[in-house]
Amino acid sequence: MHVPDGFVSPTITLAGAAVAVAGLGLCVHRAGRETTDRQLPLAGLAAAFFLVLGAPVIPVAVGTQGHLLGGTLAVALLGPWLGPVVITVVTVVQALFLGDGGLSALGVNVVNLALVPAVVGYPVLLGLRRLLPRGPSGTAAAAGIAAALSVFAAALLFTAEYALGGAAGIPLRTVTVTTLGVYAVVAVLEGLVTALVVRSLMVLRADLVQVARG
Repeated sequence: MHVPDGFVSPTITLAGAAVAVAGLGLCVHRAGRETTDRQLPLAGLAAAFFLVLGAPVIPVAVGTQGHLLGGTLAVALLGPWLGPVVITVVTVVQALFLGDGGLSALGVNVVNLALVPAVVGYPVLLGLRRLLPRGPSGTAAAAGIAAALSVFAAALLFTAEYALGGAAGIPLRTVTVTTLGVYAVVAVLEGLVTALVVRSLMVLRADLVQVARG
């Protein structure tokens, strides 16, 4: 899911950077107003957890790999403003020190990995939470479904970016089939992991799950 340098055209990278700066600026502004001192240690722990979560590479098919993203789990625990900020920090660390994604494509990766969960995953999570029974199981199910949908939405956006400005010389059909196929599996795994983490926290420390409050 991390876009490497030269994979998409300069037009797409510039557009991604502009959207990332605008979206992240809004998130930082709102997080600065709404984040409590109690959430800051959790944000640090969450960043470390998401670095570990995204580290295992999942072999899904010959020549293709996937990894968990953690974006919807972040917004479920930290809210739609602080969650994307934490995932952005993780994305930058992955690019600088782990070689995941190119620096020129950092804006595109922030949009796909950090902003999509806030724009897609969080509203879906809130909507499902109104429909499903309140409590640990209902909240966990809502988070799991929202996480799966968010991952697949990010994969669709990734293929759209390549369709509009692919520069790697790989046929669009190959990129589309590979990306959507791999991340359909990753979406299921991400949904299960997200649901399990939220379910556990709801039982042990429900106060740490932002979406469960109010």
